[in-house]
Amino acid sequence: GKPIQEVQREYGLRSIIKLASNENALGPSPKALAAIRKAVPMVHRYPEGSCHYLRERLARVHKVRAEEIIFGNGSDEIIELLGKTFLHTDDEVVVSDHAFIRYAMAGRLMGARVVTVPMRGYTHDVAAMAEAVTPNTRLVFIANPNNPTGTAVTMAELDAYFERVSDLAITVLDEAYAEFVTDRRYESGLRWFRKGRNVMVLRTFSKIHGLAGLRVGYGVGRADVVHYLDRIRPPFNVNGPAQAAALAALEDRAHVARSLNLVEKERPRMQRALEALGLRSAGGDASFF
Repeated sequence: GKPIQEVQREYGLRSIIKLASNENALGPSPKALAAIRKAVPMVHRYPEGSCHYLRERLARVHKVRAEEIIFGNGSDEIIELLGKTFLHTDDEVVVSDHAFIRYAMAGRLMGARVVTVPMRGYTHDVAAMAEAVTPNTRLVFIANPNNPTGTAVTMAELDAYFERVSDLAITVLDEAYAEFVTDRRYESGLRWFRKGRNVMVLRTFSKIHGLAGLRVGYGVGRADVVHYLDRIRPPFNVNGPAQAAALAALEDRAHVARSLNLVEKERPRMQRALEALGLRSAGGDASFF
């Protein structure tokens, strides 16, 4: 994922098409850009530390309490905070092979044992992951849809998973690409959170909202879990223009619809074109495959 400018310097190229980071090809919402411009004159002030207005808006969107939301400098920071808060050297983290590398890194950073479970058909084998959970497991990471394979786990599979897994472990459902899923068998992790399970659902403004450069992520989880994360969260970790842009992006449903429509149209077209070249695809429910 080198910066475009670095590739231009290294190879002497002018035109670069970057595909490495699953970024929104349409860019951010015009409303988000306007909010950034409006916020710029105040960059000499520290941002609002609790993301108050964004927190209140997301609480209404997801029908949760404000104290059940944690914010991060991208959802990556929340993954790291989960490791720093809940992992010690005698603890275990369960991850899937070919999942987002930050999950295993959160465990290794704290000296915890990382248990890696093989995938089945390029998809999280959540039944095998449930079997891998022990009394020492503190975190289970499931990306749904997964980065980098693009595949998703169904509601039925997660229902069976939660029937077997104790709430002594926090199940982290990373839904960075959830807005791109059209499969009706899919369900957000908020379903199990509302049932009282010990779940942390991660979301981001980097993908469908096109704000990757501003780094705004958030998690929805039990208030006591959020409380402990907040105790070690760096102050002012989400900057002022980023908060303003995210708030405006939430209101621009038309831009979200355009972004989803582009992916829905181009994803199968690209798959057919690659198959014509003899290349196989695992399918996918994200903005990539």
